Amino acid sequence: MNRHLIMISLSLASAGYAFGQSAVDAYRISQPDMKGTARFMSMGGAFGALGGDLSTLSQNPAGIGVYRSNEVGFTVDLDLQSATSKTQGLNYTENQTKFLLNNIGGVFTMKLPSVTVPNLNIGFTYNKGVSFNRQYAGGMSSLNTSLSNYIAGISNANDLTVGDVSTVFGSNGGVSFDPYNPNDGQFAAPWISILGYDSYLVDASGNVENPEWYGQWGEGTSGSGEFFVSEKGSLDEFNIALGGNIMNVVYWGMNFDIVNFNYTLSSIWGESLDNAYVPDNKNFVHKTTADWRLGNYYNVHGSGFNYQLGVILKPIQELRIGVAFHTPTWFNLTETFGGDVRYDYGNGINGQALTNQGRYGYNDMCFRTPWKFIGSIAGVIGGRFIISGDYEYTPYNQMKFSEAGSYGIGNNWGYDDGWYDDDWYGPYFSPSKTSTPAKAGQKAFGFADDDPYYYTNSDIKTMYKATHTIRLGAEYRVTPSFSVRAGYSHVTSPVKTEFVNDKETVYTSGTMPNYRLDNHTNYITCGLGYRYQKFYVDMAYVYKNMSSTYHAFTPDVNPDVNQAIPSPQAKLSLNNSQVVLSAGFRF
Repeated sequence: MNRHLIMISLSLASAGYAFGQSAVDAYRISQPDMKGTARFMSMGGAFGALGGDLSTLSQNPAGIGVYRSNEVGFTVDLDLQSATSKTQGLNYTENQTKFLLNNIGGVFTMKLPSVTVPNLNIGFTYNKGVSFNRQYAGGMSSLNTSLSNYIAGISNANDLTVGDVSTVFGSNGGVSFDPYNPNDGQFAAPWISILGYDSYLVDASGNVENPEWYGQWGEGTSGSGEFFVSEKGSLDEFNIALGGNIMNVVYWGMNFDIVNFNYTLSSIWGESLDNAYVPDNKNFVHKTTADWRLGNYYNVHGSGFNYQLGVILKPIQELRIGVAFHTPTWFNLTETFGGDVRYDYGNGINGQALTNQGRYGYNDMCFRTPWKFIGSIAGVIGGRFIISGDYEYTPYNQMKFSEAGSYGIGNNWGYDDGWYDDDWYGPYFSPSKTSTPAKAGQKAFGFADDDPYYYTNSDIKTMYKATHTIRLGAEYRVTPSFSVRAGYSHVTSPVKTEFVNDKETVYTSGTMPNYRLDNHTNYITCGLGYRYQKFYVDMAYVYKNMSSTYHAFTPDVNPDVNQAIPSPQAKLSLNNSQVVLSAGFRF
């Protein structure tokens, strides 16, 4: 019997399976978007050297110094989303529509009796920094391996015994050993291995104290797979900005940004196999049909803060140069996670297995996003035509997890703890790092030098790189009251080439093996503006396209020969069409 195993290096044992975080999760928290007022978005977000717009408080806060009068305004956004997956000649499209409040706030000017410093401005805005709402689905008509073999590879890499993953019931019917929360203070097995064993996705061969683990895919096995992923949530910014100008030549500003973050991911990966190797309750293996699905839930939420500083220089009326620096955002976060498998096998076994007996796992942590640098230039021609450009540098390899309490601020946040199919229940459970000592001479499970995030932070540096963002915008004032605008923005991929090309193992966390690798992102924008006395109305249309790749689990990488069997994957085209409307009053 030839049963292919996915090769998993021993480092995977310490890549986040005791906790619900990974390098992939880090990017989920830090991923960018372009949100703001209609004028800002219609010019591709290229406002770093212009200012005078409520969105600039969270881009280049020196833009607040350009104001010479008070302003209040708001922005709403109709977001029409379409996601298409393509694989093996099959195309699937998922659509959804969202209505968002992008921006609301005001800037207030204090005129000073000084020629050198004519005014000091203060601003307060709410800005939706990122919207995570999207969903996509697809199918693979012909698989070349199975997620169950991936789970077997993890189990072998961790030298798991049958006892490590087995729930033991006492004589009175109670649980005397719970592998999700081992009460003997010994080794804690990866949750995905326990779930795989409970749902017959993997079985052990040989000595129960030193077994070889196998999945359902072997000689003669064939089958298909399908997936569904739903993402929800947002990053909301509350800005407090202060700025002014010096002799109407140098404009300066600073912004303290309080951030609330809430992100939820629900996913399903299912397989329908023929001639699958499925064990039964008597430890006999049958070649039979296997239909099952793995469902996962992941939520991370919390709050954080950052600081931004910017300067705009106007040496002549026709030229403006801007520079801004954003510190990292320091978050205190809580993540919750859980999974289940629903299965139906040809040998008569069917049912459902839940992680941790139906209780969420959770983990409190601190997280630091990358810092940003923005350089900008703009030209004003004839008082009627504006052209502007921004360059933004963001080093995503600088993301970092650390232990809860590192930043000394609270992270309480209300949230819905419902499972996507409404059958999740019970209190939370947090894996304890003190319950995962080294086993069989291995390093402590996920802890190098007593840092529980050592391996995850190493993975971040290995997997991610800096992105380069180019934003271009133009505005033409047709009449004193009416303007037309257009813009373009391009964001490079944050993922290193070797991961895109399936040359490296991608470590995920908990029981969620699927992940998405983003490629380039493009925005094409246009808009109109109308001014009547002290009132203004702006409208924008924004088209966003992001190409990405969905992976059901990591490719089968053989580090000795630098070759890999690609994992089940699909090309994604994530498209958003946004209609944005802003209105405001200057006084």
